[in-house]
Amino acid sequence: MSPSDRLLLLDTASLYFRAYYGMKEPQPAPDGTPTNALRGLLDMTATLVTRFSPTHLVACWDNDWRPAFRVEAIPSYKAHRLREGSTDVEETPDDLVPQVPLIRRSLEAFGIAVLGSDGYEADDVIGTLVHRHRGTMPVDVVTGDRDLFQLVDDAAGVRVVYTARGGVRDADLITEETLREKYAVGSGQAYADMACLRGDTSDGLPGVAGIGEKTAAALINSYGTLAGVRQALADGDPAIKGARRKNLEAASAYLDVAPLVVQVARDAPLPDVPLTVPRELADPGTLQQYVEAYGIAGPVRRLMEALGVPA
Repeated sequence: MSPSDRLLLLDTASLYFRAYYGMKEPQPAPDGTPTNALRGLLDMTATLVTRFSPTHLVACWDNDWRPAFRVEAIPSYKAHRLREGSTDVEETPDDLVPQVPLIRRSLEAFGIAVLGSDGYEADDVIGTLVHRHRGTMPVDVVTGDRDLFQLVDDAAGVRVVYTARGGVRDADLITEETLREKYAVGSGQAYADMACLRGDTSDGLPGVAGIGEKTAAALINSYGTLAGVRQALADGDPAIKGARRKNLEAASAYLDVAPLVVQVARDAPLPDVPLTVPRELADPGTLQQYVEAYGIAGPVRRLMEALGVPA
């Protein structure tokens, strides 16, 4: 590895959903296929490559958006996002659905590594790649999902580029200092432990009744880890009393499994493929076909320029 190496990991679904909703008026292709998410995703990638100058780049993919091991642990996990009448299909806007395979194929045609793992979410792909490369080069994780704050590690050079508020151009850089300032926890692991206690309604995680973010952070700070909180509870620590003790005891079964759901995997099976930023197009024929069929010459040109790929 070179001292200048940097790995940029994209939470691809987070970005293409943002692109879809951010471009209010779809720009359909001549055949009527909507292209707003496709255009937006390519432009976002160009912006990110220009801003962070990565030497390695991966578009991480949801091969399974609601993995069985998480559902078995907590059946409510993402259940509210299921399409009505389905047990495994995510509710997705009809005019986004046909764009998703176009997005993947476009990225592959550029030569950008697109990696997913059967039975795992993109978060797990990201967690696995961070685990593999932490300490060998700085890693920036691009997402609109706070769950991935658990990967922040200043010593290993791992940051989160958080797009939920400022979008891609003005995304927040999440470091351990940010976690201390905004969430009163000092590390990515402490954030994950706090998240187990707090819960997350957007993912269908109930959390512990009566324990919000501030209380959860205070407990983690007092006892070091979620395991430390539970040990103190079991030991009868007098500082945990009243309704708080009652609620923590009532949530014992939930806390047994919450870390299985909240923690991203570090060992998802991934193919061994080059992750370096492409310097030439992998499939120029497909890109040209897409430019002609879907009218995306501008986004394709901008991403080529960002990557330094010759026209």
